[in-house]
Amino acid sequence: VPAGERLRRCKQEAEKQQKVEEVAEKLEECQEDLIEFHKSYHELFQFFCNNTTIHGAIRLVCSKRNKMKTAFWSVLFFLTFGLMYWQFGILYRQYFSFPVNLNLNLSSDRLTFPAVTLCTLNPYRYSAVQKELDELDHITHQTLMDLYNYNMSLVQSNWGAQSSRKRSPRSLSHHVQRHPLRRHKRDEPASLKGNSPPVDKNDWKIGFILCNETNEDCFHQTYSSGVDAVREWYSFHYINILARMPNTKALDESNFENFIYACRFNEVTCDKANYTHFHHPIYGNCYTFNDGNSSLWTSSLPGINNGLSLLVRTEQNDYIPLLSTVTGARVMVHEQNEPAFMDDGGFNVRPGMETSISMRKETTMRLGGSYSDCTEDGSDVPVQNLYPSQYTEQACIRSCFQISMVERCGCAYYFYPLPSGAEYCDYTKHIAWGHCYYKLQVEFKSNVLGCFSKCRKPCEVTEYQLSAGHSHWLSTVSEDWVSHMLSRQNKYNITSKRNGVAKVNIFFEEWKYKTNGESPAFTVVTLLSQLGNQWSLWFGSSVLSVVELAELILDFIAITFILSFRWLRSRQLPASAVPPQGAHDNTAFQPESSGPSAPPRSTVKAVVTTLPSYNSLELCGRDRDAKIGLE
Repeated sequence: VPAGERLRRCKQEAEKQQKVEEVAEKLEECQEDLIEFHKSYHELFQFFCNNTTIHGAIRLVCSKRNKMKTAFWSVLFFLTFGLMYWQFGILYRQYFSFPVNLNLNLSSDRLTFPAVTLCTLNPYRYSAVQKELDELDHITHQTLMDLYNYNMSLVQSNWGAQSSRKRSPRSLSHHVQRHPLRRHKRDEPASLKGNSPPVDKNDWKIGFILCNETNEDCFHQTYSSGVDAVREWYSFHYINILARMPNTKALDESNFENFIYACRFNEVTCDKANYTHFHHPIYGNCYTFNDGNSSLWTSSLPGINNGLSLLVRTEQNDYIPLLSTVTGARVMVHEQNEPAFMDDGGFNVRPGMETSISMRKETTMRLGGSYSDCTEDGSDVPVQNLYPSQYTEQACIRSCFQISMVERCGCAYYFYPLPSGAEYCDYTKHIAWGHCYYKLQVEFKSNVLGCFSKCRKPCEVTEYQLSAGHSHWLSTVSEDWVSHMLSRQNKYNITSKRNGVAKVNIFFEEWKYKTNGESPAFTVVTLLSQLGNQWSLWFGSSVLSVVELAELILDFIAITFILSFRWLRSRQLPASAVPPQGAHDNTAFQPESSGPSAPPRSTVKAVVTTLPSYNSLELCGRDRDAKIGLE
């Protein structure tokens, strides 16, 4: 065959081979499914590194011929990956700690004047309990004589006539003798028997003992100060006397004009419609101004002339001397819908002084829910509010103690509101309530009762920051005529011109008030932004890169599932069903069964193209070489 003919035939065979390859590729494309997976982990990883937009991933494939570079980039890649997710963990931990930002706002506007409560600082000797108070004073006098050799002057009651009267077995003295005031050495416990003085008069403590009904368990209430011990002991018996009253309305109310000589707000005189009265067992008669029962006061201008000005009497001719050791008055500033806790927020006004109190309003608003455990209105707090006011933390704590007191001791403490269906503690009815109360106080202060945990802070609190200044009142040149005018006007003879009265001025320092608000420091948008910053820092990629990584993980899981399924299926097939190695499955080319029950079979047509033989290819190669040689 001529060389040209052989070359032409070789070219035809090559064209046929190319057409066969194209047909095979088209058949393979037509047979592709909707979802295709890689055949191995190596193919999956190589495809990901060649096509991903994550920086550094391509280096794991392109440097595969240099094992040192491959190892270096692999360590660097996974180290960077670990550092990035370490930063992610820090961001997630910060997000789920729910931090807040504090926002401070200063506003200027006309301000509503707060409520002001003023107390006499000492309770009066009420006529309803005059007889029992005289008997208590007589027992206290005898106790002070025994312990301190002090002869107390009898100026307010006829103790001689009282002691001569015939007392019943259940009189006050019987109960006082059950809880006597005793002293003992500092290093020795109090004894129920005897009252022998120690050798060193300075090395002793004084107190009283409270026992249960069977006298098997006793509580020793001791004090290092004798003054504190006498006041606490006297107050304990005084509470028992007041608890016998059906209600506080039976107590004689002090005349308003005998305590408050003058009252002015915003240069206008106050009247009885501007205050309400209540009785405090220790602080006496208290008067609350601007409590919200009438129209609220509004401060038109800041300054001392646009606030509340009070002139009060501080002489204590008819007070109980053993119940309080101070003189003056007690003042507290609070919101209209909050109770006045004189023990917590009040302060004393000195007699013979003009006290000027400037106020600054400050409101704090907290975020609830996941950001803090504050409560909106106390409805979600597991403690019943016994006070006829809105929820406050102090009201909740006192209500919690009172409820525990009723449950544990069977009666209520006189200083706190009375729960429904309960009665106040009185040792004529509840013999051992003092023992129960003082033991409960220890548990309360150590939070064994859980009151401090149950009572949460309100989400919105309004407070008043107070600053006080003092000056002498009256001056030496004006005390005579001012005292004379006050005596004529109020029909009261002021024996001490300097220390008989005190003046109080309460006003806003400025119109500005501060609002402290909270806002979330970490939101979902902030979290995504921080995560994106970290991802861009370590890999220089975008959101689509994250999707690529998610796709890699899903493909990895799918391939693992497919390979596992094939492995389990191969384990379950019997050995006879597995074709031997090298055998071909020709079942598709078997003739169809002619039986009536044979299932239908699909006909498969195979297009077989004969490939050029090895000899013809070899011949084409020789002819091509010969042609080149001839040329």
